[in-house]
Amino acid sequence: MEGGVQDKDDVTLDLGATPTHKRAAQKRRAVLNAAREEFVEHGFDGARIDRIADRSGSNKRMLYHYVGNKEELYKQVLLEAYHDIRQREKTLDLKRLPPVAAMEKLVGFTFDHFRSNPWFIRLLSNENMHRAEFIRQLKDIPQLHSPIIDQIGAVLAEGEDAGVFRKGVDPVQLYISIAGLSYFYFSNIYTLSVIFDIQLESPNSMIQRRSHAISVILGYLTSGV
Repeated sequence: MEGGVQDKDDVTLDLGATPTHKRAAQKRRAVLNAAREEFVEHGFDGARIDRIADRSGSNKRMLYHYVGNKEELYKQVLLEAYHDIRQREKTLDLKRLPPVAAMEKLVGFTFDHFRSNPWFIRLLSNENMHRAEFIRQLKDIPQLHSPIIDQIGAVLAEGEDAGVFRKGVDPVQLYISIAGLSYFYFSNIYTLSVIFDIQLESPNSMIQRRSHAISVILGYLTSGV
């Protein structure tokens, strides 16, 4: 501070955070954002540390300091991608909705997440090409996924008790089906558009597919009840 005027670099947004910690967090965020762009565009094998450093306005020494080597960067990007969708799923608060409404909301959310985050599909596709080599090294992954499976299980149980859902539905299998209905659409959207001569990227096609995904899942859950 000089002459009674506080330098804006000395102002922190987070209570208890120091300017040094704030700058470090900002630099780390810039590195991770740049790394995600690089991995999505080039995959793990094709990604280059030099380009990540350039994208983040950093250098390799700083990059290694704030996050780590290429493998650590990739694993952090993967972890953040899963953490983001799991955190968003928690806000759905499915247990407070009637069973049918809860499932409709979950299927719609899953579709919307893939639509709004096309990079997520490319990242997952790349990791599957590596047979989950890196994601299996992330110890937090099982804990990240268990809450949504617990939520689905609770909704299914309530639906069974209310007589609106069929009995014996496995929550993991159901979640895979929910994700698959949207994942396949977006991961193959360009080839499918050419094959069937339909503009699947159009708003109208998106609305139709979202509605179809919801109908498929609810049709399965309510059939034979």
